[in-house]
Amino acid sequence: MTATFASAGLQRKIAIVTGASSGIGRATAIALAGAGWTLMLTARREAELAETAKLARAISTISGVETIYLEGDITDETFVRKLFDDTVAQFGRVDLLFNNAGIIAPQVPIDELPVSAFKSVINVNLIAAFMCTREAFRVMKAQNPSGGRIINNGSLSAHVPRPHTAPYTISKHAITGLTKSTSLDGRSHGIACTQIDIGPTRTELAAGIDVGALQANGSVVAEPMIDVRNVADSIVHIASLPTDVTVLTFNIMPTTSPFVGRG
Repeated sequence: MTATFASAGLQRKIAIVTGASSGIGRATAIALAGAGWTLMLTARREAELAETAKLARAISTISGVETIYLEGDITDETFVRKLFDDTVAQFGRVDLLFNNAGIIAPQVPIDELPVSAFKSVINVNLIAAFMCTREAFRVMKAQNPSGGRIINNGSLSAHVPRPHTAPYTISKHAITGLTKSTSLDGRSHGIACTQIDIGPTRTELAAGIDVGALQANGSVVAEPMIDVRNVADSIVHIASLPTDVTVLTFNIMPTTSPFVGRG
């Protein structure tokens, strides 16, 4: 018989995953469920979000572990507040926030990029991550026992840009500042923060990189990619560490990625 959390004397672990409808968000949700986490998933595409929840429920074998979802727009401050309030109302606490949702802009020269496209990327990749972090702080400081962990989806673009990717690169550089500020401000509350910088990974967002990606010298080169499950497993490992242990930054990428070397 599978032991319940109550009978085993264990505290249920609660995670919120943004951008959970596909890609890294979906893979991470499934991996967390398999590791015994109870999940609140969110994204804008309800049908795909429901499919992620179905897959997460199917892999979980621990009694008392649940997966629910709330469809909505995390650039909406009211929705973000509701996301956290609903999670606490349902499960009592939040132990992990995975700030994963992200978008890209058209890969065009900066002088051809509409300001509206830039703002869209900043709103999703940075402002939404800030609002989710703010709500996570509110909850994690007040709960008993207090504390928790926030993992931010960074990128190799938090270190070096690809050509014609100013909005995305700027947003990911800013995530580094959010990560460090969160790690510092969270110390006295038992809140740990990690930035995971992920290289080319087989997801919808990175589609085509393994066929040909524009390089700094103007050439187009097929780049190696990694399986998304390797990323998800890494996130589960970091999430499972005690909160008095911080992995401030973590990089995972293909061994032969052109990130290391002169571009």
